[in-house]
Amino acid sequence: MPPSGFAIRRSTLLLLTLALLLAYSSYLLADTSPKPLHNWEYRWGDSPYDADSHPQWLQSDSTEWQSIDSPSNPPGRNGHEHLWLRTTVPAGDWNDPVLFITSINLIGQVYLDDELIYQYGEFDEQGKGDFAGWPWHMIDLPENAAGQTLTFRFYSYYTSIGLWGQVQVMERIEVLKQIIHESAQDLGVSALVLVLAILATIFALIGPERRGFGSIALFAYASGLMLLAETPARQLIADEPLTWDTLRAASYYTLPVALGLLLSYWLEGTAKRWITLLWVIHLVYLVLAIGLVQLGVLSLSLTFPIFDVMLALTLPIMLALALMRFQKLTLEQRLLVVSFTFFAPLLLADMVVAHGFVGWRSVPLSYGTLAFSLANAAIFLWHYRHTQQQLAMANETLEQQVAARTADLDRLVQELEGLSRKDPLTGLHNRRHFDTAFEHHCQRAKQHDSQLSVLMLDVDHFKQINDDFGHDAGDAVLVEIALLLRHHLRDLDVICRFGGEEFVALLPATSRIAAETRAKALLTSIAHQAFIHQGSSLRKITLSCGVATYPDHTQDPKKLLRLADEALYQAKHSGRNRCVVWEETLEEQGFMLGRQQPQ
Repeated sequence: MPPSGFAIRRSTLLLLTLALLLAYSSYLLADTSPKPLHNWEYRWGDSPYDADSHPQWLQSDSTEWQSIDSPSNPPGRNGHEHLWLRTTVPAGDWNDPVLFITSINLIGQVYLDDELIYQYGEFDEQGKGDFAGWPWHMIDLPENAAGQTLTFRFYSYYTSIGLWGQVQVMERIEVLKQIIHESAQDLGVSALVLVLAILATIFALIGPERRGFGSIALFAYASGLMLLAETPARQLIADEPLTWDTLRAASYYTLPVALGLLLSYWLEGTAKRWITLLWVIHLVYLVLAIGLVQLGVLSLSLTFPIFDVMLALTLPIMLALALMRFQKLTLEQRLLVVSFTFFAPLLLADMVVAHGFVGWRSVPLSYGTLAFSLANAAIFLWHYRHTQQQLAMANETLEQQVAARTADLDRLVQELEGLSRKDPLTGLHNRRHFDTAFEHHCQRAKQHDSQLSVLMLDVDHFKQINDDFGHDAGDAVLVEIALLLRHHLRDLDVICRFGGEEFVALLPATSRIAAETRAKALLTSIAHQAFIHQGSSLRKITLSCGVATYPDHTQDPKKLLRLADEALYQAKHSGRNRCVVWEETLEEQGFMLGRQQPQ
């Protein structure tokens, strides 16, 4: 649980406030140095409880308490999961004293004399509990705490038990100053590496070195997020230790995958195959470990020792394989291996400190992360620049060819555009072109308050022509009628084959009377035209026509097509070979668009 005197720790505003306190605290507070705790004693097992549910060991002076130099991993564990430690609060001139602890393995309680003053994690009836993360702890102490006994109760199924890192009494403000000071470098490097990751991602998406930049991006994301999840200031951003440690584990477990991808990208032969095998093994472990943790099958804390054993074996192998090929590598590849040689020992050293094989100390892992990331970025940026220069030279040669091809393509596009809007048989515009032209002329007629007429024309008994003379003859008739339409109508009129044996014409700025006159002249001309196909004279060909005009027949020009079609329907039923102008009586008679018209 979070310390009672530090409830609000999630806002960015708090970080700014702490920064100001860091700058001015030397003027406000006395210079009281931190007091580490000494004279530790320990005993294995868990305390029995008295009738008041109070741990009996708090009052025990039994000889079973043994001295120890450090509150971490006392000797003789032998499978014990419960540990008690005790010491005495040192004297000091404190204004706002707190006990600062870097980490607890895994959960614990803190007593001052016989009073419980802090608990981290939840204990069940057997004194056990689940892993809750590895945050730092700031425990409030009363002003008269000096000389009183501090007793700690721990439960851990992890490889380590007890306290880890710093354990000392400090002023609260000094703790916050230390947290900010220790986090500043990691936060800065993390931000820089994550920016590098974003840039590498962009290059991976647009550049030719996609696999290389993708590997850099993966490594940068993993190392940047790992530094962020490890930095002490994470608790000032969000007090969710288990979430942060899950992010740290996922990022940490991704590092050898990214390293393997980078090295296998440069190396060849046997070295490439071995490194590929190693990073695939780590990838499988990453997926299984995080997956089982999320499913609640496995404790997150138990995944670290297994991974660290794997890393202690695979990382030196990767480094050795890279160094064995060092003489055969190019200059930039050697730079990669050198940066890896600098980064790998720091990663292993951090692992050794974390497991308590050596005394607690700060490992500058951020330096290794930054150096390795920048080295890789420099390599691939050089390759990207080299590739861009080659592409520029190639572009100079291709520019003229591209210009010529572009001109050819423009011409073909224009031809295809024309073909897509023309009827291949008659050469007239097709329905697609008519729809666009009709929309345009309707808007123009309304804007300029001008007239617009529509002619709907249909070949009479066209099916009989096909049945009697064949479809070739029917096609020839349609082609001849298209020629007559072009001859009798103006250039500004839009003439289209609407479908089958049906044609439509848009007559801009044309009155109802003028449209009817032109339609009748056209029908008369076609009726007197002699149609011949392959030397044989065809029977008489006639057309029926419907006419509608805006604004004479409707205030909405878009309705003209329907009205003209109704008039054409009336012309067909009135004996064909005639022109009918739409009038309201047609609608009353029920001649609506979509009815089956006689041939």
